[in-house]
Amino acid sequence: WRVLSSKMLTMFILTMRGTPYYYQGDELGMVNIKLDKIDDYRDIETINWYNLIIKEGGDPAQLLESHKITGRDNGRTPIQWDNSPNAGFSTGTPWLKVNPNYPSINAAAQENDIDSTLHFFRKMVALRKSTPALIYGKYTLLDPNNPDVYAYTREWEGQKLLILLNFKPTEAVVHTGLDLSNAQVLLHNYQESTISETLQPY
Repeated sequence: WRVLSSKMLTMFILTMRGTPYYYQGDELGMVNIKLDKIDDYRDIETINWYNLIIKEGGDPAQLLESHKITGRDNGRTPIQWDNSPNAGFSTGTPWLKVNPNYPSINAAAQENDIDSTLHFFRKMVALRKSTPALIYGKYTLLDPNNPDVYAYTREWEGQKLLILLNFKPTEAVVHTGLDLSNAQVLLHNYQESTISETLQPY
């Protein structure tokens, strides 16, 4: 679900109120690395915690295992520009090692793929910049008791946008309470889109 969920999260971030923040690699759908050894970390908190466990005679294996998910360095690996050594990030030795998936997840590969997360990110940024309702519009939550779908509208000066986000790997049904008979799909993370209150996974 990496591509679909990345696009869904891009739509989420760029349709919300406030200033959207994107970190390096989010637009490519880069994934966290799973670092196995303390020598792979540069995060001082992780290193200090590891050393404290050693000093107290404990086994740091559990810390290393949990930090494969929670460690901050997992999301700080070099940006994956292409499939050359070090993902095209540097000809030197990077501060952190490069995620081994860089040959398939990189900016150069996504430039030529119009269905890539990078192209979707660009479309979503363009939509936000050209749509005042997404920048200044009022936010209204819909279907608030639905545990699977986050649904809301953004409205500004007669313009109304409906955003439907399914955060699950299964289909989900949303009840918007809106008449969608004249609705138009502006952007969707699947190649085929229909106007429906049944949402595909992510």
